[in-house]
Amino acid sequence: MPEVSLLLNLLWIVFGGLWMAIAWFIAAVIMAVTIIGLPWTRAAFNIALYTLLPFGKAAVSRAAYTGHEDIGTGPLGTIGNIIWFIFAGWWLALGHVIFAVGLAITIIGLPFAWAHLKLAGLALWPIGKMIVPAE
Repeated sequence: MPEVSLLLNLLWIVFGGLWMAIAWFIAAVIMAVTIIGLPWTRAAFNIALYTLLPFGKAAVSRAAYTGHEDIGTGPLGTIGNIIWFIFAGWWLALGHVIFAVGLAITIIGLPFAWAHLKLAGLALWPIGKMIVPAE
């Protein structure tokens, strides 16, 4: 990990990243415990790790990255994303937006506010995405 990404990730953890990563982990554990939520558990854990250290990584469509469709990028993925949005996505996205607004008040917090807004978008529609190193 480059030094700039390392520094940004450390500052990110201090300025809200840790709390949102914990929220993602809690959502993943709740999904795993309910058994009905198991199809979404892996995505939630992956995004929790991404939320903990987002700089130097990017969330991209799995179909665009691999070059072929799979079960999570087709119609079943869309249905899964709709169910996700109803039960978990909107409140995780709301948490990211609240942190983004708080951080955007200061000029120094703008990069972190932008990262929270990107994570809010991911929180709304995560199925069919994968986390890859940023180019």
